[in-house]
Order: sequence, then C-alpha cells, then structure tokens
Amino acid sequence: MKQSRQENIIYLCAWGLLFAAPILSLYVRTMNDSNIVFDWAEVFMVWRKFAVYLLLFLVHNFLLAPLLIYRHKRVAYFSVLAVIIAAFTLWQCTQPKRGPQRHRHHVERTDQHPPFAEPPMGFEAERPPLPGGEQPHFNNRPPQRMHEKETPPPFVGEHDILGIVVLLLLFGANLGIKGYFRSRDDEKRLAELERENLEQQLQYLRYQINPHFFMNTLNNIHALVDIDSEKAKETIEELSLLMRFVLYEGNKESVPLSRELEFISHYVALMQLRYTDKVRLNIQLPESVPDRQVPPLILITFIENAFKHGVSYRQNSFIEAKVDADNDKLLFTCSNSKVSSANISSSNNTDKGGIGLANVRKRLDLLYEGNYTLNISDNEKTYDVELIIPLKKI
Repeated sequence: MKQSRQENIIYLCAWGLLFAAPILSLYVRTMNDSNIVFDWAEVFMVWRKFAVYLLLFLVHNFLLAPLLIYRHKRVAYFSVLAVIIAAFTLWQCTQPKRGPQRHRHHVERTDQHPPFAEPPMGFEAERPPLPGGEQPHFNNRPPQRMHEKETPPPFVGEHDILGIVVLLLLFGANLGIKGYFRSRDDEKRLAELERENLEQQLQYLRYQINPHFFMNTLNNIHALVDIDSEKAKETIEELSLLMRFVLYEGNKESVPLSRELEFISHYVALMQLRYTDKVRLNIQLPESVPDRQVPPLILITFIENAFKHGVSYRQNSFIEAKVDADNDKLLFTCSNSKVSSANISSSNNTDKGGIGLANVRKRLDLLYEGNYTLNISDNEKTYDVELIIPLKKI
C-alpha cells in the first residue's frame, strides 16, 4: 500500500531538521566563542552516525512496518526486527570507543608511606639503632604501594545501549505515524462504504415506491375507462405529467420543494376525477415556497395511502392535507377518515399501511438519522399523520 503524501512530508521534515541540527549547533558555538572554528569535518562525523539510523529507518518504513500495519504478520515482523537490532548492536559494539573509558585500571593501595629501599650487602651493621636499642628489619618491608591491573573495556557500553534505545524509539515513532494514517484511511473507506450503502438502500426504496405508485394510478385509470372515457383521457394527461416527474426527478437525492408540491397537485387532480361528491378533499398547499429542497416522493406516499385506505364510494369520507414551509423546516399534516374496509392498523405508532409507508420511514431514517418527527395516530374513525423534516438549501 502506498504511503500518503502527508506521511512522506512528515518524515522529510523530521529528518531534515535532524540533519540540520549539527550545523545549527556548531554555528551557534562559533558565534558565542571566537576560538571555535566552524569545521565541516565535525558535521560530517555526526552525519555519518545519522546516516546509519536513516538507512535503518528506510528499511523499517518501506519493508518491515508494512508487514505489521498492513499485512498483520506479527511473527515475521518481530523476527526481522530482532535480527536488525542484533546486527545494529554488533555494529555499535565493534566501533572504536571515543573519549575516556571508566574502570580501565584496577588500583590496589596498601600503604601511604614511601617504601624502604633495600640496603646494599655489607652495610647491615652500620644501620643506626632505633630508639630502645632495636635494630630495623629491612627484610620485612611493606609491599609495593600501588599495583595496577589492565582490564579490557566492556563489550556493551552506555553509548551502545543509548544507541539501541534511540533506534527502538525511532521504529516506534514510525509505527505510530503509519498506524495513524492507516486508521485515518480506514475511516475514510468505511465512510465511503456507508455512503454507497446508503445510496443503494435509497435507490432500492425508490424502485419499490415508483412501481407501487404507478400500480395504484393505473387502477384508477382502469376504473375511469368504464365510468367516463373523457375523464379517463384527462387522467392520462395528468399521469403523463406525473410520470415525467417520477422518471426525471424521482431518482435524484433531492428536488425543489415547488416541484414536489406541483407533483402533489397533479396527483390530487387526477384522483378527483375518479371519486364522487361523497369524498371531501381539502388539500392546502402554499402558493409561494422558499428555495429549499426535499427528498422526492416523500410526501405523496401519505396522500396516496389516504386515498387508498380512507375513501369510500358508498359513505361520506374525507381527506385533509396541509403543507407549511419556512426556510428551516417543513410541516406536513394529513388526516383521512376510516371506512369499514380500511386496512390500516397501528400499535405504538407502527404503521402497516403497505410498502409505501414502510419505505418512507426507512428513507427518513437513512436521510435524517433521527433529525425528523413522524407521528402516526390510528384512531377509531380517523388516521392522522404529522411529519416535520428539515429543508435543504438549493
């Protein structure tokens, strides 16, 4: 997997600052002390140390870290990492040590007084007597004052341990940065998959709504053909306008509110051709609406359900619907009478009015994620719907 551009920029800046540090440090020292001369040899000596770390970093970044971050091969990663650490430790320990080494000699001190010199032979009798008449015993002289033993320097020193720790921290920082960008890319891919899944679900719901709507409309036209052929012709004209909207606007994510209300007006006009005066229709649509957008076919399902389940040819029935809209939200209410043949029931605001209402609720959940209000009341004689949704700017 390719590294992101931002990740490479972070590495480039970090290593650039690290290699510039010796130059800046030596420059500051020369500015503060006139006896110090800017010597590039000192800078190159530091750079040679840094070059080893840079080489190991590149190996870890491009070859080793992907084993753990992208391929999840932990055994392979830690095995190769152990080999690299061992090789680096061996290289560190074989480098010549600079500066004074501690504990290079072992010193034994036995006396603070200068040693007695052995007198030449033949002069023992001439030695002056000690106080009390005792003669000095030169054969019992104290041992040598200082005895030094040369010991080799330790194989792994403090400098070597510090270098290993720095290398481990370097690898850890590399894993942290790479893991962060991997997590960010995973979140982007997950969001993209969720968006595609949302689009597929919405598209599926639209494909269910459209055939359902046309099936009911064609049933209306079929009934009008036998009742009044002239009205059937007018119905076909209204249907052509509805089909144009469904075909060209229905698959869009959102449509202007004015177009949605125009579609409702054509639908109500089509339905009025079928029913008698026993059906009282009161559809209140605003004459002027803000320049806002709504999901297509989101309101018509409730009106269609009212016509399908709340209208009777034999007894008085009614349908009342109203739309109010401002710049921020839309309020839609719909109420219809219930007749004996109505097939609407609810329990705890759960509607079973057909595939249309079920799909509307799913679409609202997907589009607004709870940022909407849908209240459905199935009373003894009426069926009431209240819907509040936010409006999108065009």
